[in-house]
Amino acid sequence: MTLKLNCDLGESFGSWKMGLDDDVMPYLDQANIACGFHAGDAMVMKKTLLLAKQHNVTVGAHPSYPDLNGFGRHSMNIPAADLIALMQYQIAALTGMAANLGVTVTYVKPHGALYNDMMANGHIRSAVMQAIAECHQPLAFMLQATAQADTHRAEAEAFGLELIFEAFADRCYDDNGALLARSKEGAVHSREKMLAQVIQLKNDGSVTTVSGKRLQLHAESLCVHGDNIEGVRAIQAIRALVDA
Repeated sequence: MTLKLNCDLGESFGSWKMGLDDDVMPYLDQANIACGFHAGDAMVMKKTLLLAKQHNVTVGAHPSYPDLNGFGRHSMNIPAADLIALMQYQIAALTGMAANLGVTVTYVKPHGALYNDMMANGHIRSAVMQAIAECHQPLAFMLQATAQADTHRAEAEAFGLELIFEAFADRCYDDNGALLARSKEGAVHSREKMLAQVIQLKNDGSVTTVSGKRLQLHAESLCVHGDNIEGVRAIQAIRALVDA
């Protein structure tokens, strides 16, 4: 199985620095760039787009709930029409900036609590899909590869959307295909387990869940995290495994 690597980038804001974008970008296939509602600002967005262009990395919009103070990690009860508009506002900001720089945005991956909520709630997922489908340019929708992939494909087909299914390199999976809650022991893999999971995904298209079950996942992209030096080194090792 051919796996692409994606990473959340452009998450600095003003004088606050988040992530090691310059170090991570050369190893990526896809960059999920923050759109200002959980992180990022105009200058950070522009710089990150130019960095992606320099390294020939595909760009995706990374919108969130309007939660700058909480880094997009707080769930919000937002009416569907408002959520659609909030997403389109963010996507338009990134696609507009990208167009000025000769960069094409090709997909959307929601961030944080919005991502988790849409995976758990079909009504929120439907609003997210509608927001993307109504954009002025065709955009694919990146979401988590789970055992419900066929359902998600049918939902996306109704909106005319292409899907990109992603798996997570460093997260342990529950038996139902969801990510194990971070509050539970073993939710985040050690480096050894992370690399073993990458190999298993590449060679077998599966992960081993928290209880030891083998779960088949149709994943086209692998989410990696590069917000510290160890993370960057892990991405380098994952890149080597994926390319081997």
